[in-house]
Amino acid sequence: MNTKFIKMSMCAVLLSSIAYAQEQDSLKINQLNEVVVSDTKFAQSKEKSGKIIEKITAEDLAKKPGQSVATVLSQVAGVEINGNQSANSKNQGIYIRGGRNRQVAIYIDGVPVNDPSSINSEYDLRLLNVDMVESIEILKGASSTLYGSGAATGVINITLKKSNKSALSGNAFFSLGTQNTSEESKTTVQDFNQGFLVNGTLGKINYLTSLSSTETKGFSEAFGADYEEDTFSRVNVLQKVGVKVSDKLSLDFFGNYDKIKNTFDSPYAGPTLSNDDIYNNGSSEQFRVGFSPKYKYNKGELVLNTSASTLDREINIFSSWSNSVDNYSYSSRSVNADLFNKYTFSSQIYAIVGVQAQYFDMTQVDAYTNIEKETAKFNLLDPYVTLVYNSGVGFNLNIGARFNTHSEYGDKIVYNYNPSFYFENLGLKVFTSYSTAYITPSLYQLFSAYGNLDLKPEENITAEFGFEKSLINKNLMINVVGFHRDETNAFGFYTNPITWVSNYINIDGTYNAKGVETSIMYNFNDKLTANANYTFTEVEKPLNRLIAKHKVNAAVDYMLSEKASFGLQYQFVDKREDAFYNSLIFANENISLAAYQLVHANFRLNVIKNRLSLFGAVNNILNEEFQENIGYATKGRNYKLGLNFQF
Repeated sequence: MNTKFIKMSMCAVLLSSIAYAQEQDSLKINQLNEVVVSDTKFAQSKEKSGKIIEKITAEDLAKKPGQSVATVLSQVAGVEINGNQSANSKNQGIYIRGGRNRQVAIYIDGVPVNDPSSINSEYDLRLLNVDMVESIEILKGASSTLYGSGAATGVINITLKKSNKSALSGNAFFSLGTQNTSEESKTTVQDFNQGFLVNGTLGKINYLTSLSSTETKGFSEAFGADYEEDTFSRVNVLQKVGVKVSDKLSLDFFGNYDKIKNTFDSPYAGPTLSNDDIYNNGSSEQFRVGFSPKYKYNKGELVLNTSASTLDREINIFSSWSNSVDNYSYSSRSVNADLFNKYTFSSQIYAIVGVQAQYFDMTQVDAYTNIEKETAKFNLLDPYVTLVYNSGVGFNLNIGARFNTHSEYGDKIVYNYNPSFYFENLGLKVFTSYSTAYITPSLYQLFSAYGNLDLKPEENITAEFGFEKSLINKNLMINVVGFHRDETNAFGFYTNPITWVSNYINIDGTYNAKGVETSIMYNFNDKLTANANYTFTEVEKPLNRLIAKHKVNAAVDYMLSEKASFGLQYQFVDKREDAFYNSLIFANENISLAAYQLVHANFRLNVIKNRLSLFGAVNNILNEEFQENIGYATKGRNYKLGLNFQF
């Protein structure tokens, strides 16, 4: 870790605190607007947070109709969802600050979501329908103190829609669109998305029920002429019930069912070989249930977030060796219980003390492997504590630690230190942080045919320094963050060149990623708003796959009238390094993917206020031809129309 960077960052915040505190009494207060953030698991005003937390609100989502969760997330500084512009059937990769899937923790309504049977135990964002999402918060940097394993480069906190206070309300939505590559211009409708949501409050009971489905086809996942069309379908069911027992006690229950089915192609093996495949197909079926009681008392609040889930995956892949279709069946179970308490000692100090228990198991059955859940399982028990100090004169401090106990590899301690200072009269916040994180080896990495029970947890250390400044009566907001991350004990896959025996290993050495993220938002007036962000990411060669050094996002939204609005989004993604296994030379081959830029536009019309709205969208207006991954097709210019009826 760059110690000079850390020391300069810490000194900058502390010296600013001392200098400003001496003058604070004579200065006028000019506060930032308060927003909900997630760096303490409880609501906190923005100026007291020592982080830049990107929040995608319901209003933000409404300005990008027809876009998926992955596409929306890819427009956030420092975030890239690889595959969001490919065929819907293609798997996706989550990259935050040069990290990969296993280094990002995803939470939905306060509980972690993942697939314990997958290689990296990651959650498949394709399971989630954006129409069920209320808001998203992205907390970047090492965050294992509060969020446990996997929170090494970031945490994505997703909040699903909530109940309305009226007795009965809801909406029904429907959209249809085209699915073309840049080489096609079909007008056939091949993208369908529909659903409804009913919710309300009856006395002390609130409820929400939703059902939605998605079906797409149109082009092949693999890039090539006259390849067969790959398909994707999804069904989502969500049920929420809440009971307000008293002003102090509330009980929330949820249950949801998600299923996706898709056809897909074989991995790219070189320009002379076709990776089109008419036999490959798969499905994922997930059930989740949960219970969350919350109790408020004079000095704080006690929360218990519990969940249990099962996920079954079926993959059928054509084998050229046997000239038949091989079946791979995966099943996993997970249980989570996170009990945490916020206790307020005074108006300036409060503590969050919690303990999180998790259990995972999996099975795998195919022609070559039979892994049973009685063998492939582990559990974690993690007590943690966070102390928050708000001085009242601008200085704020968030410090914490977590003690991870794992049934397979033993114990691990992580911690964070995050001071910040808010200059109230200037609308300026400066902050720095130093935090550590860990990533637990997955069940697959431990117990599969390639498993290694001697694997140690991957470790990450992140230091960052930045500021956030509001100008022009808070209409202009600018923030800049610089970060440096070290990664040790990274997981790798090794094949012995003599015996051809393969297994997962911890890679020797420490590798780093560093960069700068900056965002600017400006409200010109009540009708016109604009925002843009730029990300610079530099990683060492072993980490440099599909990481763009430069990335730019920009958006403009204009309210034409009380009923009509227009939005425009732009994205530039720099060149990236990729690799594939060349079956002609029996070795991996590196390749560089060209930079690309995308322009999207949409038009929104409120036909009947609070009743009926319509939208039209054109994505990739310039019909840019590009690749997210070598050998795979991407979306060209496409059109989408939709409506939303509220009642």
